[in-house]
Amino acid sequence: MAYQKEKSSVKLLLLLGSLMAFTSLSTDVFLPAMPEISHDLSGHAPLLITSFLIGFAVAQLFWGPISDKYGRKIPLLTGIFLFIIGSIGCALADDMFVMIIFRIIQAVGACTGPMIARAIVRDLYSGIKAARVFNVLMIIMSVAPIVGPLIGGQLLSFFSWRAIFTFMAIVGLALFISTLFLKETLSKSNRRNDFSGIFKSYFGILKNKMFMLSALVVSSFYLAIYAFISASPSVYIEHFNVDSRYYGFLFGINVLGLTIVSVFNRRLIDRFPLFRLVRTTILISFLISLVMLIMNSLNDKSLLSVAVPIFIIFSSNGIIASATNAIALSYVSSNSVGIASALLGSFQYGSGIISSLLLSIWNSNHPIPMTWITFSGLFLASIFAIQLSRQLASDNKE
Repeated sequence: MAYQKEKSSVKLLLLLGSLMAFTSLSTDVFLPAMPEISHDLSGHAPLLITSFLIGFAVAQLFWGPISDKYGRKIPLLTGIFLFIIGSIGCALADDMFVMIIFRIIQAVGACTGPMIARAIVRDLYSGIKAARVFNVLMIIMSVAPIVGPLIGGQLLSFFSWRAIFTFMAIVGLALFISTLFLKETLSKSNRRNDFSGIFKSYFGILKNKMFMLSALVVSSFYLAIYAFISASPSVYIEHFNVDSRYYGFLFGINVLGLTIVSVFNRRLIDRFPLFRLVRTTILISFLISLVMLIMNSLNDKSLLSVAVPIFIIFSSNGIIASATNAIALSYVSSNSVGIASALLGSFQYGSGIISSLLLSIWNSNHPIPMTWITFSGLFLASIFAIQLSRQLASDNKE
């Protein structure tokens, strides 16, 4: 009962939104510096995204059970501390291998943010209420991808790329201090004591059809999103000759669209079933990706042929992420929320590993590789969204 007032407070939502934005903080801020990092460290900068996503996806599978056993607060504080250490290490790195190691450490810590934030929401809310809260968090966390590249670009104007990772460490310290005042949301009665049983629960969740379909929809969608995030610095800065200082504005426009869609989504959630919102949004995004692919195959000199379609696709995340997260977590038991949230995050961000690896192999600043991966991801997402929609419609009839 003591937590009732806090769970609806602006402070709690701001903190959870900031934790959800950990991924954006860890990637978007240094995107303008990727060409410079590649030059200074004589390496391929997209590997810094790949390594981060590997650490981010795998570590969640361990943090999930830990948070279900020991509660949310202690793992979260530990994760933020590791993020700070990783950020400092990246700032001091003098070769690409060392930087990759510290990016993995940074990721192992950063993954606790969105994973535990999702678990906290599920601890306190369920169903449509959870979808509404996730939607509010999407609005709050959307600030990070808007200001991140802008801050990164401006820091590059006055300092080297190392200042960007110093900035990350400072933000991490601020979040650590804020989290100290967070109350524990997982009651002792809902905690799990048997670690072997906890890890076995992963197999049970993998057999959960509704959870898996939701996870496959959002992870396929993020395959497309991370194709843009990984490739956009080289495509915009090197292919289209956009100044690194202004790259942040082009990136931020997309997140502004995401924020606007998230605001409208608060009304859509009350008027339409979640599965219908997911299906319609995914299919529209898929058609837009097809148009983008055709346009860039015919003319690769137009910035608008990439920027406009990406704006629409990126903005649709304001509906897809909140709806699929709410659907997925509503089909798991209260004592497995941490595990389910970890698995959901591993699928979601693990798909970005595929995008960044494919782009590293392709090794081109041309927009075609990015558009092909975007199209492929949304094609898969469309298939899974249709299956999810049919299954949920069938369940509602029953």
